[in-house]
Amino acid sequence: MSPNGQAYLSNPDRPEGLARFAQARIAPPTSTHKTIYVSGTACVRPDGTWEGVTENEDGTYTLDIRKQTAAVLSNIDAIVKGASGGKGGVRNVIDAVVYILDMKADYAGMNEEWNKVFPNRESAPARATIGVKELPDPRMIVEVKAVAVVEVW
Repeated sequence: MSPNGQAYLSNPDRPEGLARFAQARIAPPTSTHKTIYVSGTACVRPDGTWEGVTENEDGTYTLDIRKQTAAVLSNIDAIVKGASGGKGGVRNVIDAVVYILDMKADYAGMNEEWNKVFPNRESAPARATIGVKELPDPRMIVEVKAVAVVEVW
């Protein structure tokens, strides 16, 4: 095992991409609780489809912040479930950083979807939302990095 914890990959047989990172890291490997550090996650699904992305005839994209945010949170749920052997999910997230391209246009829509998953402050993780100039793919308008804690015993 690596000194920085156990790597989690939802599809470990898939070839590595240009960037080398696990979808999550689990630490400590032996404890009654596991802390799961989820890498920045986008709206792309494991099958390669992109939620909230419509490709136009001219090659541009129409991007939907609500659909993308819902897909991002669903992807994080699947990553935490996979990394915890099904014992946790998105509701185990204790801290998150949301990266968003256009705060004026998209913050409210992102927050609406966020609030569907976390309906009150008692259930919501600590969160920072940061406006960024660009994200790694032109189909992305939101990305979320998260930390979850899951009881495994």
